[in-house]
Amino acid sequence: MRKAMGRVAVAAGVVLLVAGCGSDGGSDKGGSAATTGGSASAGSAGGAEAGGEDLTADAVKTEIETAATGAGFVQDATGDPVPAGLETCMVSWTADAEKAADPKKSYTDTVGALGKGGWKTGRTFSQSGSTIQTLTKGTWQLKASDHSMGMLKMVMFIASDTTPECEALFKADLEKNKKS
Repeated sequence: MRKAMGRVAVAAGVVLLVAGCGSDGGSDKGGSAATTGGSASAGSAGGAEAGGEDLTADAVKTEIETAATGAGFVQDATGDPVPAGLETCMVSWTADAEKAADPKKSYTDTVGALGKGGWKTGRTFSQSGSTIQTLTKGTWQLKASDHSMGMLKMVMFIASDTTPECEALFKADLEKNKKS
């Protein structure tokens, strides 16, 4: 129970950081490859303009899963699911960091494998032993987060499609949840 509550708290923080992590904060190690979020980064031509690829949520999930499992992670079946209605615009993959021999190394290796797979490295944000790395490919933006330094061992990969259609779905979901 305690582990689950901690995960929810960290996941909520990551979601807030993902939602608010635009052009401010963090360090820009990616130079001009770093994105600033929003529909301007996606471009009106979609994947062709932003990275030459039209990726589906299933393809993004497969790339994350392949990189993460190749780096020594197994998926945590208790990870947060993608909200209903956003399945084509968002991917969430949570590693069971407690089962990894070295979660920090597995995280670094996963990010490296994604980079070799065409994901462009953008901003990195590090604070209090946690690291969040932004990567982009096509119209997709991925937040790879490592919170494995303390007692709570958690590694998550959350990707979202930045097309105007998906942004409209995200906004509608946010508005719906504000009313709940």
